[in-house]
Amino acid sequence: MTGRKSAEFVESLDRGFRVIRAFDATHASMTLSEVAERADLTRAAARRFLHTLTELGYASFDGKRFALTARVLELGFAYLRSLRLPDIVTPYLRTVSETLEESCSASVLEGEDIVYIARVATRRIMSVDLGVGARLPAASTSMGRVLLAFLPPPEREERLARAELTPLTRHTVTSKAKLRAILDEVRERGYCVVDQELEEGLRSIAVPLIDHHGRVHAAINVSAQANRVGLDAMKRKFLPVLKKAADGVRAVLS
Repeated sequence: MTGRKSAEFVESLDRGFRVIRAFDATHASMTLSEVAERADLTRAAARRFLHTLTELGYASFDGKRFALTARVLELGFAYLRSLRLPDIVTPYLRTVSETLEESCSASVLEGEDIVYIARVATRRIMSVDLGVGARLPAASTSMGRVLLAFLPPPEREERLARAELTPLTRHTVTSKAKLRAILDEVRERGYCVVDQELEEGLRSIAVPLIDHHGRVHAAINVSAQANRVGLDAMKRKFLPVLKKAADGVRAVLS
């Protein structure tokens, strides 16, 4: 959390969520000391939160290491259930996927990542399995760049300042100056193509989901293997189908 905390801010709840967020794909199970370090807490505080989470069923403990349990998903699904957008967008993703015979997804921006809120997959084209709740770095994805591009300039700059531009492939843009120029182009054009920056052999194209007030709620994209779909085909064939879907969602949101 950034900025000044209000008088209503609950420090203990903030620390509890920091413990949960300390776990990720590369830190699926950790010792007490590791959790305390990643959550920036004392060992005593981390111990209390971890044992509370364990008693509530959100974490497990084998005597040495802690891990989150599947019950944590309830927190995310509660958010998704309260958000109408996945229900609205899924039929349009299905139409796009059936029309193009490629996987189609929708995501929102959270921190420096995108989080998948809906997906219709025709085949697995990435080394990681994507589903609702999956996270990817916004700076290296077509949906992420669309969402970053349409942020107010001060907020976009704040997120870019925090972003780590990791070279995921030999094509990944790692210069923030170049990324800023790309985001300006994306905002002007209204769509984004990412060519093998997230993973070798993977291309994707994305457009924003904008309501009649001009607010961007999410982004949708189509991904395909580079050896099957060229960049020209993405713009010529995929883009009109994506834009039609985005217009359909916009009409419902309005």
